[in-house]
Amino acid sequence: MRRLCAFLTILFTLAFGLVSCASVDPYTGEEKTSNTTTGASIGAISGAILGAATSSKSDREKGIVTGAIVGGAIGAGIGHYMDQQEAALRERLVDSGVQVRREGDNIRLIMPGNITFAVNRYEIKPDFYEILNSVSEVLIEFDQTAIRIAGHTDSTGSFDYNQTLSEQRAGSVRSYLISRNVAAQRIKATGYGPRYPIADNGTEAGRQANRRVEMELQPL
Repeated sequence: MRRLCAFLTILFTLAFGLVSCASVDPYTGEEKTSNTTTGASIGAISGAILGAATSSKSDREKGIVTGAIVGGAIGAGIGHYMDQQEAALRERLVDSGVQVRREGDNIRLIMPGNITFAVNRYEIKPDFYEILNSVSEVLIEFDQTAIRIAGHTDSTGSFDYNQTLSEQRAGSVRSYLISRNVAAQRIKATGYGPRYPIADNGTEAGRQANRRVEMELQPL
């Protein structure tokens, strides 16, 4: 029991030490934690807990060690995979107006209304095709991610109209990605209407920011 407690103390100390390791983001110049390292740390902790829960009393220490090793390897692999995908997206989307945000092991692309769709329309703008072509290339290269497309509108007009419009816009993006050979089963499209604004709908700039499409990439 004493050895087990000592091992758990070392494991958690190491994990939190790894999470605190930081590097400089080459695109923003900001210091950030390595997602590969974070994934390894979280995976090691999760694996250790699972190993303890699924092992017999006599083999519990061995189960914790094995779980930590396996979990850490899996977590590091996912983090590294998403790191590579994030870097590829940032490289291809530089100066495009699309925001690339990393949220743990997920990647979120925020595509504002001024580059996606005309007001009250769901047909893709000509300039948006080039952006989606770049995104499609990355999605095909990194095919171990699920794609969640979300359509959003401002609050002008009726709720039902905006809900339908947001669904149509998300569907348009999904259809275009499929036409570019991104596997249909990876893509889910949902419309949220005006429910999740990111800016003040009382200003034109705010309404334009709220008329957007977001794409979330999640490891499978």
